Amino acid sequence: MTVLTAPDKRPDKPPAASGRRRRSRTVPPFALNLAALTLGITVWAVATSAHLVDVPGPLSVGSRALQMAGDGTLGEDALASLRRVFLGFALGTLLAVPVGFLMGWYPLARGLLEPYVQFFRTVPPLAIIPLAIVTMGIGETPKVFVIFLAAFLSSVVAAFQGVIGVDSTLVNAARVLGARDRVIFLKVVVPAATPFLLVGMRIGLGASWATVVAAELIAADKGLGYEMMHAQTYYDLPTIFVGLISIGVIGLVMDRLLLRAERHLTAWQERR
Repeated sequence: MTVLTAPDKRPDKPPAASGRRRRSRTVPPFALNLAALTLGITVWAVATSAHLVDVPGPLSVGSRALQMAGDGTLGEDALASLRRVFLGFALGTLLAVPVGFLMGWYPLARGLLEPYVQFFRTVPPLAIIPLAIVTMGIGETPKVFVIFLAAFLSSVVAAFQGVIGVDSTLVNAARVLGARDRVIFLKVVVPAATPFLLVGMRIGLGASWATVVAAELIAADKGLGYEMMHAQTYYDLPTIFVGLISIGVIGLVMDRLLLRAERHLTAWQERR
């Protein structure tokens, strides 16, 4: 008599290695940035040494940068441009936050202000530079004004979009729980719109640097844009490259500071 036995349904023992969590090996972002920088400088040096492009090489640009830093020219120009950008950017952002929130929260404010915002947003701030210089003179006021306008237009649209993009379910849930409009605005709308606002600030920062360089090209006695315009007259390419690199480095540092602030203020947000 044959006895049938049920097959063994016990799960197979996992291999010893599967019990351990394998840590994914990722390259640190700083290492990737350093590798990209090294590769870029290497390609630049090879291209100039092989006469593939008619531009100064890294050594000549570095030598000119050290010379300008030694006589104080680079520091004075960088501080002049940075002061204009910071002042205009700060004023534009401070005004854009309440205006954007008002437009997004109150339909009346949206109907009154949105046409003007959209109108001036289609006009490049660079096109307003001649008008600003004619009406405000050639001092610091027109330069700061056009930077303010560039930062304001980028930030106000981002703030407005952040407010109207808040999930209505969250707002309705807060109202069901008895929260007033003021509490809903401060506790629900403002945190939800913060990521949009910070992205707009980063975009406005880039527009501010582009605007200040253009303003200094037209009328200025100090600044990185002025130095580049002055070097163009004498075909001084190393000085032009020093100005370009200085603008890029300062702008990158400011952008990274904004990025750190964004990560701190939006720590609740899931990230990849």
